[in-house]
Amino acid sequence: MAVAFDRFCQEIVPQLREQYQYKSPMQIPRLTKIIINMGLGEAIQNIKILDSATAELSQISGQKPVITRARQSIAAFKLRKGMPIGCMVTLRGNRMYEFYDKLVNVALPRVRDFRGVSPKAMDGRGNYTLGIKEHIIFPEIDYDKIDKIKGMNITIVTTAKTDDEARTLLALMGMPFKR
Repeated sequence: MAVAFDRFCQEIVPQLREQYQYKSPMQIPRLTKIIINMGLGEAIQNIKILDSATAELSQISGQKPVITRARQSIAAFKLRKGMPIGCMVTLRGNRMYEFYDKLVNVALPRVRDFRGVSPKAMDGRGNYTLGIKEHIIFPEIDYDKIDKIKGMNITIVTTAKTDDEARTLLALMGMPFKR
């Protein structure tokens, strides 16, 4: 069950400690949480798309998503403050490690013409964001039962102080960065 976490503790922690010369085990970067967000602009016209998105996101993550609402009104998009426009889920603990393992080893290799993810998508504070155009790359989604292909953003939050440390952590955990 916690195979990914055990691998992290036994293989990755010693490599990071040796590479960056950490004096305390609390300095070693680790994953804090993974946030999966589906922004659905089409939900303004068709509210039913939100139901299918929450069902699919709960299948992918194994956790019930939260409906996100518009923070402000935008007249050009016919959007009112408080309208539901997406869904998100925050994963921590074992679910987070299992999702990360599934993302890296199963889902990303299923992307068409996949050559690796960009190593530049860091935010300056050690967090990595990945955009996925098609949610059907996850094995839980039945291709015949979906009504519309949706995209999603996956943000991986780490305790790393710099982008370089976070990039090394994710690479050791199997993230397929472009060379």
